[in-house]
Amino acid sequence: MIKRPKPERFRLRRTMMFMNAQKPGLIKDAYIYGCDSIMLDLEDAVAENQKDAARFSLYHALTTIDYGNTEVIVRINGLDTPHWQEDIRVCVAGGADGIRIAKCESAQDVKTVEEHVAAAEREFEELERRRGIPVGTVKISMLLETAKGIMNAYEICTASDRMLGCAISGGDFRKCMQTKFQKDGIDMLVARGQMLMAARAAGVQCFDTVFTDLDDNEGFEAEVRQNKAMGFDGKSLINPKQIRLVHQVFAPTEKEVAQAEAMVSAFREAAAAGIGVFTVNGKMVDVAFIPGAERTLKLAKACGMYEGDLV
Repeated sequence: MIKRPKPERFRLRRTMMFMNAQKPGLIKDAYIYGCDSIMLDLEDAVAENQKDAARFSLYHALTTIDYGNTEVIVRINGLDTPHWQEDIRVCVAGGADGIRIAKCESAQDVKTVEEHVAAAEREFEELERRRGIPVGTVKISMLLETAKGIMNAYEICTASDRMLGCAISGGDFRKCMQTKFQKDGIDMLVARGQMLMAARAAGVQCFDTVFTDLDDNEGFEAEVRQNKAMGFDGKSLINPKQIRLVHQVFAPTEKEVAQAEAMVSAFREAAAAGIGVFTVNGKMVDVAFIPGAERTLKLAKACGMYEGDLV
């Protein structure tokens, strides 16, 4: 029985790589690529008559492969299909870190999945106990694929304490909006912005869609840089060769790392002395700046740029 690390609501999720849960050759070594999370897909990647086989493959992978510190999330089938309830049972029984809801359009969709996750956790409580995972720690994320989902983003993001974040699906959203991919991102700019604001207001993470043209390296880099500039936490991927560039783009500069280290260090000293506002390199700083500085140090540590103990 593989013992998974306790699922975390907040952690670095710069890269989430999609993989067909039905393909053992793909998922058995997924952790070696160095992505922050892998997304084992039971939905679009799996043919309708292969759903049972995919769940069997998924359960075997979750219970026999040690993915180390790589987070394992499973995209389940939509709530308008006959498959999602059994998908959830297999995810919980296998020990997945989280579940992603496909085609989520309302807060009720999240609540429905949450109820079934909780029921599955009660059913498999002994299995979770043996893995050292307290009942109630399986996380939920969702994929917004329609205009209705984007319009309801805030209510969706706040529908469950298990919520770790939301993501947008470019292909389905463009189809819904009757538009096509544009290199400058204008086709999805409003939706990305609205989803990001909803996620930030709800205090959860936010992830951009996949970039499907594996031969357009220039276009991919431009989109990733736009993602970072807008404030996304990370990006969904479809190929291991996309991981390195995303990590490079999201990496902080040496100056940003030094500033963040100084801020966190000064904050801890000030907090110990009962001081709320303090000065770092000639600038006034208070507690509101610290979460951003800590995130910078986490990014730096993940990139091998920081070896301190402030995170």
